[in-house]
Amino acid sequence: MSETPLNSWTLTYDDWNPDQQPLREALCTLGNGYFATRGAAEELPAGGPHYPGTYLAGGYNRLESEVSGRIIENEDLVNWPNWLCLSFRTPGEEWFDIGSADVLEFQQSLDLRRGVLTRRVRFRYADDRVTTLVSRRLVHMANPHLAAIEWSLTPENWSGPIEIRSALDGGVSNQGVKRYRDLNSQHLEVIDTGRIGEDSIFLEVQTVQSRIRMAQTARTRVFHDDEPVELERRTALGDGVAAQHLHIHCDQEKPLRVEKLVVVHTSRDFAISTPLLAARQTLQHAGNFQQLWVSHTRAWSHLWSRADIEIHDGDDWSQLVLRLHIFHLLQTTSFHSIDLDVGVPARGLHGEAYRGHIFWDEISIFPFLNLRIPELTRSLLMYRHRRLPAARRLAEKNGFRGAMYPWQSGSSGREESQELHLNPESGRWIPDSTHRQRHINSAIAYNVWQYFQATDDMEFLSFYGAEMLLEIARFWASIAQYNAERDRFEIHHVVGPDEFHTHYPNSDNDSLGLNNNAYTNVLAVWVLRTARRALDQLAEDRTQELIEDLQLSDEELQRWDDVAHRMFVPFHDERIISQFEGYEKLEEFDWDAYREKYGDIQRLDRILEAESDSPDRYKASKQADVLMLFYLFSCEELCEIFHGMDYPFDPRMIPENIDYYMQRTSHGSTLSRVVHSWVLARSDRERAWRLLQ
Repeated sequence: MSETPLNSWTLTYDDWNPDQQPLREALCTLGNGYFATRGAAEELPAGGPHYPGTYLAGGYNRLESEVSGRIIENEDLVNWPNWLCLSFRTPGEEWFDIGSADVLEFQQSLDLRRGVLTRRVRFRYADDRVTTLVSRRLVHMANPHLAAIEWSLTPENWSGPIEIRSALDGGVSNQGVKRYRDLNSQHLEVIDTGRIGEDSIFLEVQTVQSRIRMAQTARTRVFHDDEPVELERRTALGDGVAAQHLHIHCDQEKPLRVEKLVVVHTSRDFAISTPLLAARQTLQHAGNFQQLWVSHTRAWSHLWSRADIEIHDGDDWSQLVLRLHIFHLLQTTSFHSIDLDVGVPARGLHGEAYRGHIFWDEISIFPFLNLRIPELTRSLLMYRHRRLPAARRLAEKNGFRGAMYPWQSGSSGREESQELHLNPESGRWIPDSTHRQRHINSAIAYNVWQYFQATDDMEFLSFYGAEMLLEIARFWASIAQYNAERDRFEIHHVVGPDEFHTHYPNSDNDSLGLNNNAYTNVLAVWVLRTARRALDQLAEDRTQELIEDLQLSDEELQRWDDVAHRMFVPFHDERIISQFEGYEKLEEFDWDAYREKYGDIQRLDRILEAESDSPDRYKASKQADVLMLFYLFSCEELCEIFHGMDYPFDPRMIPENIDYYMQRTSHGSTLSRVVHSWVLARSDRERAWRLLQ
């Protein structure tokens, strides 16, 4: 990490390590909820460990690809044009490239308090000329369409001419995830490039399917002691790139300050004529880097006044990590997200993993936002409400009633889960059954109710939230099947949060899923009961309107009560809640042998598939499944839920179940350790803290 004294507001790297660049670029991403750009060096194009990706909230596009003789369609969060491009060279030298430079000193720091990325590089040319480059970068938190770079370039022991290149590069594609690279990835077509006045350029692109248009404008100026420097400027347009080349004479020990201001507008924006006209106008009134820095850092100060969490008597490292997580959450979804019709991608706006899709991660995010920026939670829930018609269509397509939200969502609310996924360990494309994670519906319902409980936003519940709750409850009552032998209702053909288990061993059809996942069934019961509570909260006339609009009959509501009262939940060894029906019949897994053989076995599913085996055979989970019940509900709430189903529930079962499943979990998801540490905190705080760290 760093030899610099630890600061709980600053993430610092004191060495240049190419092998660490993918991680560092992700952790040093800057964004404002509208768009974000990875923390790649300005002078480096995509390639090797470097990937200067830029991502727009809601900026999706679909492409078809051929995989194993099949045509499949995927929707991706698009990598938009690279606005970072800034480099320099001296006569007879190549463009500056830190990857090949003789680096004498290096430091990169991310100021979380101010949202500024700073890098200092001192390097030497082959002829012993030494130069120091200091860069500062921001993605503006006050005006979501602005970003800026400031370079200070100091020739320490030489004078002479240099050439600076500042560009907007539209020749980009989605290449950030290795296992997706065999798929079609060319999402953009260049519409136009050009020059604006003496010191500015523009680039206009459009996605090939969704037809989202983006315009970028950039203004580059050079100063010495805050005075403009005389220079020769040449504009180069072509191959999807707009660039300016600035020829300047620099003097020994006299810093040159290069200022690049960038504007981003898209056809998704409100109150504009065209993206290009808006981008030109915004650039004209943008001010200079120092002015942007002041308003940007002020906006971050306001955000932190709402969002900061201080760990009393904690160590600086834990405080830094906590603030780093908050920082990246606020960059992914901010006040600027409120009017955008967007959700929260599982990997933020920091890269292309999971294709930028929206899963169930809000269930871990909304408790933080509800108490700090509830307006933002409401806007993210409205993303789900706008896709309620699509959820109804998906339920009908699958033979159910109500609303069935997709496991992976993007632009329209259709199911975006991949049909096939590549195992990088084996190189094989294999069927993907994770779309059967119907528990996403309960997560959405849970988020609606948690928001209402935190805010008492009756207007939202009346006109948006209750409708979602009722339609999700209708779905659960529809998918539940009555088993007369048990006198219980059951839910079949699903996949739980674990994801390692998608079908039964030796089943004829690998895509059929599992029966009676305990988490799924219990949450379905909670939804059915909560939907009834929501109706009771509404004004009488609004309740009647919803009953009429949704055609809810007394008979249907009675079925909800019956399903909630008689839902089946599997147990084994009397006190252990079975992850799903038949879980106890699976083989125990030899954890020690595989850790000794492979070391990191978090993605045990990939390891076993490469061995022509499957985690479906074993009591081995990727992440919390049953334990999610203890994460979401208090002991008192669980007692009420289980007793309402006529199941005994002893609070002492909770630590027993935690111990049982912790021994059988690989923590292959970043969500897993957070959940496990939370549920452990009630009984073993020291162990919980170690796990979280």
